[in-house]
Amino acid sequence: MATPSFQGVIPYLAMAGRTREACDFYIAAFAADMVEQTPHPDDTPGIMPAQVFINGGALMMTDHGGTNPDGSPGKSIETGFGHLQLVVEDGQRWWDRAVAAGCTVLEPFQHQFWGDDWGMLQDPFGLHWAVLQPGQA
Repeated sequence: MATPSFQGVIPYLAMAGRTREACDFYIAAFAADMVEQTPHPDDTPGIMPAQVFINGGALMMTDHGGTNPDGSPGKSIETGFGHLQLVVEDGQRWWDRAVAAGCTVLEPFQHQFWGDDWGMLQDPFGLHWAVLQPGQA
């Protein structure tokens, strides 16, 4: 893996106590490279920051900030968040791996009117992922 850097806009997601599970899933679904999983320093259960690289880009997650005021587990990012997009040369391979790992198809991966191959998935944490393979110029 080339050494990616933390530049640009980096999504930092509150995963409501499911950060470790999310990291494992993203490794399986999107060939993520694990950079770091750091536990809370005060023996509180969970992961404080987790960092993975997917397709050369950084994604950060945490278990804190994902609880309701009564202390019960909260939800992860709601669908109003938008989506995370992967721009790759071999879209069908990325798509097939993500579906095999457990993503749900929202929009099939297929050729689009604007010239690219594109589709939308939802992961088990409620996040939407688009896979885009640029069309031939």
